[in-house]
This record gives sequence, structure tokens and C-alpha cells, in this order.
Amino acid sequence: MALRSVLLLLLLLTALVVPSESGCNVRFYETMIRDFCLDEFQVNMGRLESGLWCSWPHTVEIYEGLTNCTYQVALRVDCFWPNEVVDGFFMKIHQRYFHDCALTGRLLHDPPVSILAPFIAVPVLVTLLMTAIVVWRSKRTEGVL
Repeated sequence: MALRSVLLLLLLLTALVVPSESGCNVRFYETMIRDFCLDEFQVNMGRLESGLWCSWPHTVEIYEGLTNCTYQVALRVDCFWPNEVVDGFFMKIHQRYFHDCALTGRLLHDPPVSILAPFIAVPVLVTLLMTAIVVWRSKRTEGVL
């Protein structure tokens, strides 16, 4: 495992030294994120009990590490980030590790009534008050030329 990491690091460093004519080498980038980033992610997720894979507090550091790895590799191989490769890569990650995770807690929902009520009541009351002032002012014609 250590020899493989050293070889991947040397390959990545070679990409820094050897200039590319066309910019991003998509196949090389795919290989690098698969071999360099995915392996680390799989090791970290393997250390975590599979029942905790859907727990964001337990997986946030691992997921951020994977995201950062794909970004760092993209910088070093002269690729834009995010891109189609990264999108497809993360889709596969989600299909494998997070496909059974419930959406509860992530779905949009209305705020509590204690927060929502003032945002509804205040504009209604201001509208009624302004209407009353306009009607009252229009009935008073004193001083109007």
C-alpha cells in the first residue's frame, strides 16, 4: 500500500513538471482521483461502521477530505474544478455509500409558526395601516390647493 502511494505521488509530481499542451488530461485526472482520492476515502469509510455512513457528523470530515482531494488533484493536473469527471465520480460515491440514506433533515420544510407569524402579520398590518392613512388623508381636503 505504501509503495502504491509513493508511485501515485511520483505520477502526480510528474504531471506538475511535464507541461501539457491541451490543458486537462481527463483520463489522467480520472485515474488520479480514482487511485489517489477514492482509495483513501474507501479506507476511511471502511473504518467507519456502515450503520454510521448516513450520519453527517460522522462522515463530514471523510467527505470533505474526498472533496478537497479531487480539488487538489485538479489543480495539479491543470483541470477545472468542479467538472463532469468530478460530478460523475461523486454520483458513483453516493450510489455506493449513501443510496440508503433517508432524506429527512435535508428536505425543505416550513419554519415554526413562532418565526413565520411575524413575517406574515407585519406586512399585513402595515398594508392595512397605510390603506387607512390614505383613505383618512383623502377625506381631509383642508389645506389642499
